[in-house]
Amino acid sequence: MSIYDCKVEKSNGEMLSLEEFRGKVIVVVNTATGCGFTPHYKPLEEMYEKYHDAGLEIIDIPCNQFAGQTPGTDEEIHEFCTLKYNTQFPQMKKTDVNGENACELFKYLKSQKGFEGFGKGMKAMAMNAMLKGIDKNYKDNPDIKWNFTKFVVDREGNVVARFEPTADMKELEKCVASLI
Repeated sequence: MSIYDCKVEKSNGEMLSLEEFRGKVIVVVNTATGCGFTPHYKPLEEMYEKYHDAGLEIIDIPCNQFAGQTPGTDEEIHEFCTLKYNTQFPQMKKTDVNGENACELFKYLKSQKGFEGFGKGMKAMAMNAMLKGIDKNYKDNPDIKWNFTKFVVDREGNVVARFEPTADMKELEKCVASLI
């Protein structure tokens, strides 16, 4: 299996085959509208505008599995993102990223790049402390831990990086720029 075998559901119910993005650099991100990391939309949109013509695609997959931080309908989520952050990259249907109902794309991404930690700093410490209370073995599985986990796929379809929400967005951009 490769990433190009995966499909995701668009907010209008149509299926998007990742085959359409063959030869492009792809960032896949699970998002939320009411999260402390929601401001990540701004640098994501800036990166999209900067690199889209050179071959970057961003796939936004809203998810309500983390503290119910994406409570709206697909239309409400889209309206929020376009009005507040002027997002132009494709936004998919709100979908699960963990568990038995996880979309096939996230199952594949997690199989390619597991959880490697939150890094250092106050946000990392806060995430570690919070997750210990939810799942004491969270470090031992590849599940998505929170909103705004980002996967980077190179032009050949290889999942080359996973950025947890605590990662510096400048590091994500450096990774993307190196692949463009």
